[in-house]
Amino acid sequence: MQNKNIIITGTSRGIGYELALQFANEGHNVLALSRKTQKALIEHKNITCLSVDLSLDASIDEVENFIKNNFKQVDVLIHNAGALLHKPFEQITSSEFENIYKVNVFGVASLTRICIPYLQKGSHVVTISSMGGIQGSMKFAGLAAYSSSKGAVITLSELLAEEYKEQGVSFNVLALGSVNTEMLQEAFPGYEAPLSASEMANYIHDFALTGNKYYNGKVLQVSSTTP
Repeated sequence: MQNKNIIITGTSRGIGYELALQFANEGHNVLALSRKTQKALIEHKNITCLSVDLSLDASIDEVENFIKNNFKQVDVLIHNAGALLHKPFEQITSSEFENIYKVNVFGVASLTRICIPYLQKGSHVVTISSMGGIQGSMKFAGLAAYSSSKGAVITLSELLAEEYKEQGVSFNVLALGSVNTEMLQEAFPGYEAPLSASEMANYIHDFALTGNKYYNGKVLQVSSTTP
């Protein structure tokens, strides 16, 4: 398999961390984006780590400069970064609600926008959403900001698939069920999800490389349990 240029967000832990290592160990060139960086990623010869906050314009500019000067082409873009807030709706402040959307929606839109000139025929943009963002799925109290933001990126991906289909760029969404990550434990202490971060990373890895052959503008529900 020809080595690809792959961008992954949210690589400091969990699924994003596992994905970065999987792709890099196969020889792909990985740009790992997160606010914090991990030593194992920094030291890997196939990984470039940028410590960025994608809700800030300056960080978006930094990523764009790297792509322009180094990658010049983006084969796979995985929007994995996410912020989760578990709090009763009436207690959520406007700034807290806005922050969730800055990370989960606006960051996705901004990063996609700067990558558009570098996406070629056959490129695949994968957005990691949640079962909570699926219309008609079971909803859970306290996740108004998080789940609604995950619904927003589903619609965004569907629209982008239509807008760029003539260029041969595919946009798909994986709506995940619960995965046993640190973020899940922070929001729901003590809950044991059926899948580990590495197990889910295996699935996303394969889908990112081959899913665009079969899907475009689709939302795949990746969940074996509820929640």
